[in-house]
Amino acid sequence: MKRRFFFSSLAILACAPGWQPAGAAPGDDWVAYRDAYRSMVVFEKYGGPKSLLQQHLQVLPRTPGLDTHRVVLLVAGKTSQGRFPLDATLRTVFPLARSAYDENAMLQLSRPLGPFTVRPQVSLALRPDNLYDSAELYSGCEQALAYARQLALFGARRCTGVRFVFAKGSVAAPVTLRAGADTALAAAPGAPFAGDGDASFPVVTYRFGGTRTQLATASVPLAITPLFD
Repeated sequence: MKRRFFFSSLAILACAPGWQPAGAAPGDDWVAYRDAYRSMVVFEKYGGPKSLLQQHLQVLPRTPGLDTHRVVLLVAGKTSQGRFPLDATLRTVFPLARSAYDENAMLQLSRPLGPFTVRPQVSLALRPDNLYDSAELYSGCEQALAYARQLALFGARRCTGVRFVFAKGSVAAPVTLRAGADTALAAAPGAPFAGDGDASFPVVTYRFGGTRTQLATASVPLAITPLFD
């Protein structure tokens, strides 16, 4: 029986579910900006095709089940200051600011949640019209797999599909497959990314077939993650 994987770029930099930067002792409620920067710049410097991919920084509280609604990631340094809202998966676009790197600013959360870690997450880019061509989804999956192979994560793996992750409370069938007669694809509870503690997000899994088709989403997905076998 084949084991199925979906891509998490955390494995590029660490082999544990959470990553604790140097200089941050267990129990600290902050992360060194410089260490987070080093983890995120790997993707930025990657020279292979990545036009169909996007990268975010994800926050992972060590204590599961906390109320993280409206939590903001703060950059706090001598001269570098910033506020970056987190989405429902606790991700944000990470600012690669050399000034914050040079003074090694701290990454903190807007309200106390105890110790936390951070990790980079690579997913497929979203479309503003909510229409996705299966061939383009496959190309995005291939780009993610090539990136993983470049960093020696996977060997003989292949792209078999993608996972659409939606906000909680979304409609029961948030993806429609447009191939002749429309087919609604139902969601099942799942985690947005490997290692996430919350597995109650609506997730639609679409597996690639031999026929090119179009998929329409009822709302903007939180993330689209590639699926490897």
